Amino acid sequence: MPESETTLRQLQEKSLEILQVFKDFCDKHGLLFYFCGGCCIGTLRHGGFIPWDDDIDVFMPRHDYEQLANLWPQEMGDTPYRFCRSNEHEFYRSLLSAISDERTTFIKERQQDLDISHGIRLEILPLDGCPSSRLKRKIQILWGLTYQLFCNQEAPTSKGKLFETVGRVLLRLFPTWKQRWRIAAFAQKQMSKYDIADCDKITELCARYRYMVNEYPKEAFAAAVLKPFEGIPMPIPQGYDDYLRMAFGDYMQLPPEETRIPKHDAVWVDVHNGYQTYKGVYY
Repeated sequence: MPESETTLRQLQEKSLEILQVFKDFCDKHGLLFYFCGGCCIGTLRHGGFIPWDDDIDVFMPRHDYEQLANLWPQEMGDTPYRFCRSNEHEFYRSLLSAISDERTTFIKERQQDLDISHGIRLEILPLDGCPSSRLKRKIQILWGLTYQLFCNQEAPTSKGKLFETVGRVLLRLFPTWKQRWRIAAFAQKQMSKYDIADCDKITELCARYRYMVNEYPKEAFAAAVLKPFEGIPMPIPQGYDDYLRMAFGDYMQLPPEETRIPKHDAVWVDVHNGYQTYKGVYY
C-alpha cells in the first residue's frame, strides 16, 4: 500500500463499518450471504481479518445477488453507500458488484483511469448452479469466459497466447462499450441460467479461471453459520471446510512470510475524505 495517512488497520475498521451496514440490510430483506476467500479464512484462522488483508469479499447465491441489485438503489440511494456494478452506462473493469462508501477513498491501480466510484468497498461475488452434464458445464464456462472478456474489456493473459489472441480479435470486432456490454449481458444470462435449486453443485463464475472450474457441493452453501469476526458474529458457509479446501488447500497453514502483504495495488487510500477530492490527482 502506498504512503498515505491511512493505516491498514483504519482501512479494516472502515470496511467493517460497511460490512455491518450491508449485513443489516441483508438481514432486513432475508438475503443470504457469507464470507468467502480471505475473510472466511480470517474468521477461522485469526478470528477476524487476516492481519495483512485489505478488503472484505462475500458470496451471495445468484437469486439473492440480483435481489440486492434491485433493492439497494431503491432503499439506500440517499445514503453514502453506493451500489456499484458495470452496466450499459457504467464501466468498472470488474466482474463483481460492490457497496462503496462515497465518503472515503480507495483507488485501485487497475481502475485509476476510470471516472467511477473509488470509495472503500465491500465486494460481492455471485454463486451459480453448476449443471451435471459435462457438455453443458463446458459451455457454461465458455459463457463465463465470454462474460469476463467483454465485461472487463481485457483479453485473457493466463490461458496462453491463443486465448489472448482470440480475445484481442473479438474486442476489435466489437469496439464500443455499448456493443461489448450487450454481449456481456447475454453471456451472463446464459452462464447463470442453471438455478441452484435444480443443481447438485455450485460454482463461482465471476472469478479467475482457477476458481471458475471448481464445483462445490451445494450443501456447503445451503445456509450460513455465524462465527466471531472481530468480535462480531458474521456468516460463513455451513460447509466452509469443503469449500475452502477445494479452493485454497490447507487454509489453516500460514502462507510464506514474503507473501503476507495486501493483495490490492492501491494508488491512494483515505478513510476520512471522499475520492472526489483526488479527481485529477490520483484518478
